[in-house]
Amino acid sequence: MSLISWIAEKLGTASVPLAPDSSLIVEYYSIFGEVCFRELAYAAAKNLIANSISKCEFRTMLRGEEVKQDEYYLWNVEPNKNENSSRFLRKIVNRLCDNNECLVIEQGGQLLVADSFYKQDYTLYEDVFSQVTVGELTFGRQYRQHEVLYWKLSDKNVKQALEALNGSYSKMLAYAMQAYQRSRGTKATVDYESIPPNVVKSGADENQWILAQAAKYKTFLEADNAIMPQGKGVKINAFNKGSTANETTRDIREMIGDIFDFTALAFGIPPVLMRGDVQGTSDATDNLLTFGVDPWTDMLREEIVRKRIGKEEHLMGTDLIIDASQVKHIDIMSSSTQIDKLIGSGAFSVNDILRMFGRPTIKEPWADQHYITKNYALIEEVLKALTGGGENK
Repeated sequence: MSLISWIAEKLGTASVPLAPDSSLIVEYYSIFGEVCFRELAYAAAKNLIANSISKCEFRTMLRGEEVKQDEYYLWNVEPNKNENSSRFLRKIVNRLCDNNECLVIEQGGQLLVADSFYKQDYTLYEDVFSQVTVGELTFGRQYRQHEVLYWKLSDKNVKQALEALNGSYSKMLAYAMQAYQRSRGTKATVDYESIPPNVVKSGADENQWILAQAAKYKTFLEADNAIMPQGKGVKINAFNKGSTANETTRDIREMIGDIFDFTALAFGIPPVLMRGDVQGTSDATDNLLTFGVDPWTDMLREEIVRKRIGKEEHLMGTDLIIDASQVKHIDIMSSSTQIDKLIGSGAFSVNDILRMFGRPTIKEPWADQHYITKNYALIEEVLKALTGGGENK
């Protein structure tokens, strides 16, 4: 794909063949930088969500008891013969972000993300999917809604909304970049005492001769190293020389930062994480999990439960839980006090804590028991002890 075709695709327009000397080539190259910034912000936001979801553990429950069987292995290790779970989940997120919908089919015990498909909508009956293509293979059969996993992100395609917003904002960015470029340029005037006699005698157009001289001096001023013969009566007066005193790239950087901020808000991501700022990262990560990751995991879980588990089994305690606790890195040493409180309050067992840190569990009954310190007691027992009505009188 050529550069111009790539830009046209990102802008959502048809690619038009251009001649080598076409003036539109300059226009395409002038917006190349803006398209790159927009694509970079979009890719960064999409990857942040995808990487976060790929770190989640898909925990499987069978009749109220947590188990690790085929379904667990399918979602956490190997969904199909050619992909691991991280790559598979990233592909689902990418499809949803780019196409606003994603279809996953099961074939021979493997989960496959469809590259393209046709969906026939119905109101009172199941939707039907046909012409499902995965890679170079197109399946000849039709799939009904209960046979597939189908997600739709929202009624409005977030990518198209961002392109519409950034499309208008990019005009200001382009103007700022042109202003900066002009501020670093050099302008000059060339004084001639008179038109050379040979030009006058030849009858040549004097205006064309002057334009030719201007082009020659322009090449001289733009070159890094150059020599220009200067005849008698010719004087070059350079002014507005490029200087770093008045113009900086700060305005341009701020506008590029705005594009990242717009994209972050569209995905529910705190802007500081997109900008790479260190200050407030911990709080921003909590907000990312709450507003950026949790809605995605809820959407994925609901579709998996209703299609692969069903109402009857789900009401009996069979479930799939997407655990996002491992998305945020937790340092064991700095969390030792909180770990003691979690175990001592009876809220978590030792194995619960080990799973939270991604460590192997202990194969002993006591590691799954819940403990509580003597500091916790019923209010009636405390009042009885204070009034002397307890056993230890």
